[in-house]
Amino acid sequence: MPLSILGELVSIGTLLAFTIVCAGILVLRIARPNIKRPFKTPLVWIVAPLGMAMCIFMMAFLPLDTWLRLVVWTIIGLVIYFTYGSSHAKPPQWY
Repeated sequence: MPLSILGELVSIGTLLAFTIVCAGILVLRIARPNIKRPFKTPLVWIVAPLGMAMCIFMMAFLPLDTWLRLVVWTIIGLVIYFTYGSSHAKPPQWY
């Protein structure tokens, strides 16, 4: 695989991960506002959306074939994740 294609795949994957983390921070602020947070984000309602916007902005300039590879690899990963999870899942234990 050419190094340029590999670099683009690493870039789009990392940017997608950062976007998901920024969104997750906001979701946790709403869903679980009282959990202990050893690390705080200053101005989280400004920083997280700006982080998501910047990552998406940079992803937008990557070639279409990189986006297609991301979709294919994501689908493959989800199939493996759910196939493995469904066969190894333990029933919930309610106490």
